[in-house]
Amino acid sequence: MIIKKGIAGASERDHNPSSGQTAGRLSRRSFLTAAAAGLGGLGMAGCMSDGNLLEAARIYGPLPGEKFPIPAVDLTRLDPKYFRQTVRYDTKEAPGTIIIDPAHYFLYRIEGDGLATRYGANVSRPGFLWSGEVYVGRKAEWPTWTPPKEMIARQPEARQYARGMPGGIDNPLGARVLYLYKNGVYTVFTIYSTSDPETIGSGITSGCTGLLSQDMIDLYARTPIKTKVIMLPA
Repeated sequence: MIIKKGIAGASERDHNPSSGQTAGRLSRRSFLTAAAAGLGGLGMAGCMSDGNLLEAARIYGPLPGEKFPIPAVDLTRLDPKYFRQTVRYDTKEAPGTIIIDPAHYFLYRIEGDGLATRYGANVSRPGFLWSGEVYVGRKAEWPTWTPPKEMIARQPEARQYARGMPGGIDNPLGARVLYLYKNGVYTVFTIYSTSDPETIGSGITSGCTGLLSQDMIDLYARTPIKTKVIMLPA
């Protein structure tokens, strides 16, 4: 886990989600700088059409109605190829299936008729990559995060959260989490939310997959328990 960014990895996920107040040490640095990214800052998106930029600004705008209000994504810090979009994706998997492509930093939700919703993602760093088929065993909004003993041994500053860090903006798990299971057992892997746009398109976690908060909230709402998740080889 990279404490200063608040990015938790596979073995660093809590098993007991609940809500609470924010805490300080594991803050995400983007929350200090990603206040509303007005259209004037979108010039860095290159050749994209004005319509695409307006749509991205809408999708990644602030979410003030959340229990802990979520700021807009600073789109100048996100490669446009990682914007949420509908794409062609030929597969025999059923609609609703989630397919993660760590080699290209994308997560797909199969929609049927050869289409999928594609989200930009962050994925495992070298040494923590995995592949295979799992499923969503449970879900949580604004969950508690508890660092495992292994992490506390590596980073003693995490000891203050040994009994759990309440849900909130600074919590490494973010606004929504999908916990991944196999054969009835929690794998310690998750799909979680982040508000650090610069992490999208990189390998930084210990086995988990992160989406921007706005994308994760969208995926979470459309993903029931028992949804099939496929992690492709990197």
